[in-house]
Amino acid sequence: MPTKSVKVPVLADVAAAAGVSVPTVSRVLTGAKPVSHEVQQRVRRAVDKLGYRPNGAARALVSGKRTLVAVIAGHTSGYGYARTVEGIEHSARAAGMEVGITVVESSDPEAVRRVVDRVLIQAVAGTVILEFDRPGIIAGQVMPGTVPLVVAGGGARRAGSRACALIDERAGGREATQYLLGLGHRTVHHVAGPTMGKHSGRTEGWRAALKSAGVEIPEIMHATWEARSGHACGEQIAKRRDVTAVLCGNDEIAVGLMRALSDAGRKVPEDISVIGFDDQPYVEMWQPALTTVRQDFNDLGARAFDVLARILAGEREVPASVATPELVIRESTARPRRRR
Repeated sequence: MPTKSVKVPVLADVAAAAGVSVPTVSRVLTGAKPVSHEVQQRVRRAVDKLGYRPNGAARALVSGKRTLVAVIAGHTSGYGYARTVEGIEHSARAAGMEVGITVVESSDPEAVRRVVDRVLIQAVAGTVILEFDRPGIIAGQVMPGTVPLVVAGGGARRAGSRACALIDERAGGREATQYLLGLGHRTVHHVAGPTMGKHSGRTEGWRAALKSAGVEIPEIMHATWEARSGHACGEQIAKRRDVTAVLCGNDEIAVGLMRALSDAGRKVPEDISVIGFDDQPYVEMWQPALTTVRQDFNDLGARAFDVLARILAGEREVPASVATPELVIRESTARPRRRR
């Protein structure tokens, strides 16, 4: 970590390097007033070259006062988001630190940059970004390399040098699919959640299990994360007799799908086995109780803060923190009926 002797670039240094005034640099960083694209690019290049950090964060870095952890997320109402933030907050309080939460809804790089700049104006010791969606991914990409940062998300590993805390969703998707195949299902269909330009770890694990077993890999059905979208997919599946097992991208999709099957007179698990993902509190009480892949998001948040704390303590190389989710078997899965 830098010490008090480090010369930290200030706003005037950025202005000089970009050949513009200090107020112009401020307008670019805050988005308070429109600035031409050409000027924006010059200022951004100067910021990146100098490793500039807004004043609040720079003062915290030089003085050694590390009290605020900034959490950047696509939103905070989703189950995984809320529980991860809860885990971060609990660990931060135990360490005598505070947490500030900022929601970035847009995936436009310039809009995300403005949000990041506003965050870093504060006296931020370090940042945790929830990389659950496109806005989170972009936030990680535009965050200055001089800011202590940990990304929290799903996957067995990720490219790049950013420190990370992860849940191995690929392992979870693979185990769930293998379990259904082990029950005797000929193949497993998949209703996936929204992608971020590539398949999720859950989908990758599903595909890997089917490929390894040498069975048919059905076409993926796509849904949003909401139960209503799962219901729409369930209405389509209910009309088919070739589907006996479905892995859903999350629990909401699974619950919506099961309701549609029930409405159509198809029984779970007698006609179709269903597995969800996340293990939200209510699914154990659903009828039938949902078999699902439990992801411990509180633990993810705690592990993300632990990685950040180690970075702030001066550790140069902090390994990725990766946890494997757990398959929780309940009532929504069973052996397939024998075909007549």
